[in-house]
Amino acid sequence: MKTSDRFGIIYLAILLLVSSIIIGCSSDEESPLPETIPAQTGVMPDTPVPALSLWKGGQIVQTLYGSVEGFEDESDTWVWKAVPYAKPPVGALRWKAPRDPDPWEGVRQSNDFCQMCPQFNWISGDEVWGSEDCLYLNIWRPQSEETNLPVYVYIHGGGNAIGCANQVPTYYGSTVARKSNMIFVSMNYRLGPFGWFAHPALRSGEPGAEADDSGNYGTLDIIKSLEWIQKNIEAFGGDPDRVIITGESAGGSNVYSILASPYAKGLFHTALAQSCMNDTATIEEGDATSHEIVLALLINDGIATDRAGAEAYLNTMSDTEIETYIRAKTPLGILLCYEQREFGEVVNPNIFEDGAVIIADAFENGTYPNKVPIMLGSTKEELKMFLYMVDSFEGKDDLYQTATSYGSDLWKAVGVDNIARQLSACPDQPEVYVYRFNWGAWKDDGTSPIPAPYDLKVGTAHSLDQAFFLGNPVFNVFMTSWVFNEENRPGREALTDDIMSYVAQFARTGNPNKSGGDLSKWVAWTNEAGEPKCILLDANLDTVNIEMSPIELTVPGILEAMKSEVPEPLYSEAFEVLSTYRITSGLMKDNFSSE
Repeated sequence: MKTSDRFGIIYLAILLLVSSIIIGCSSDEESPLPETIPAQTGVMPDTPVPALSLWKGGQIVQTLYGSVEGFEDESDTWVWKAVPYAKPPVGALRWKAPRDPDPWEGVRQSNDFCQMCPQFNWISGDEVWGSEDCLYLNIWRPQSEETNLPVYVYIHGGGNAIGCANQVPTYYGSTVARKSNMIFVSMNYRLGPFGWFAHPALRSGEPGAEADDSGNYGTLDIIKSLEWIQKNIEAFGGDPDRVIITGESAGGSNVYSILASPYAKGLFHTALAQSCMNDTATIEEGDATSHEIVLALLINDGIATDRAGAEAYLNTMSDTEIETYIRAKTPLGILLCYEQREFGEVVNPNIFEDGAVIIADAFENGTYPNKVPIMLGSTKEELKMFLYMVDSFEGKDDLYQTATSYGSDLWKAVGVDNIARQLSACPDQPEVYVYRFNWGAWKDDGTSPIPAPYDLKVGTAHSLDQAFFLGNPVFNVFMTSWVFNEENRPGREALTDDIMSYVAQFARTGNPNKSGGDLSKWVAWTNEAGEPKCILLDANLDTVNIEMSPIELTVPGILEAMKSEVPEPLYSEAFEVLSTYRITSGLMKDNFSSE
């Protein structure tokens, strides 16, 4: 389906609004760190490892690698930006597991975020933003002397191909730090082919090299940040024994992958996965993609004129020569070999079931090693974020509502309910708490707290819930004024307070329910038929409406309901949309026929 011109116009506006918070967009070449971050001084190998400081309420904190200075931020919080958690993955460290950061002398200070990891310009798709020197994290905490605070770790989304920890103000941690009295940590991790790239020439096969050979470098970056937190967060007043990992969209998929990784054992204690799928790829799929990328590089460099010639030339190269060749390529040279989707997102298999970093079929078999209490959920109208801008729906409101309604149910069936069933089937899995975020969707009485026309067009779209979970009333920057206004402020602020209270209690105890509290009880998922399954999070203009529901969805059930409930020709038109749209086509395959 062709994307309309207004799609690009809107996201160009978003780009202009958020460009001031994204630091150091670069071209094809590596870019230096922001000037406010002193260069690392190269401490001699025999220099003693610094002792971790104890939190006393000051701005300067001593980590195991050196001192960092924080700055005052909103909501009476401190923030430390661009703190390195690993060595820059450049040169020989590209396509290697992350290494500990080098220690530094003096006090490291930055009031700027670090650069994003290499990715295409979201609008033009023909230049590269960011730098491979991007493995840094950001820390917020309340301006108090309190210690042993729970730690909220947020993993940004973006299809594991675009985005960064400070992409939009929604991702900032000052509100969670203050309202929930927690430490908030966000990080950058390698994206696209720099984060997930499998090629035989990069694998040594030697004992102890399993992480380097895995292809899961973005996954390992996130795990490395969790290791850093375990070793250093006490210096900021955090409790390393109460760490919750959270993420939305691709960030949520990364939460699922970390549950399945032995490398993350003991590094976190609760989890929150939002609006995501448990998508993985095989090493064979990764090898097939990288093979095509090397062929494209040879053609783009003029070494071969066509694919057959590139294959012939590649057959003359040793693994060492191939490795040297691809390591010498610039980020732009590599990214230009990939197919692009919207916003510059490259099509690249990721999260490989390599058998070491990620265990294959771990949820299906119950062999995932990190069985911790978990929350998971989705918004009621996920697909409206993606299909709103498609011009083939103009003047076809019935088709738009039908496709987004049943398509969003498919999302919940696969990404939420199926996972909840699998996890709950494991006898040693702690409780699983499921939600569906309904704020903004039309209610049975035909009303929505969102003003027209965005009540029907946008509704409770993908990522809208992040404004409520993180307490920052920003929705993709440009869309904020479409959905939030003074009239719906009382209800949405009350719903935000309740959601944040659930999550804060869950991070502290593994249970969102607080004894003696006035919140509706959130009952854990059970695989027993007809029992409460998920909590519905909603509010009208003034008051909160939270209740448990027995809703449980399956792909066959949704498609059977669609066939029986939707008349022709609307049914066939909606079926065609869902069968061809990239997000839902795979969910429908082999489950149902339009005949």
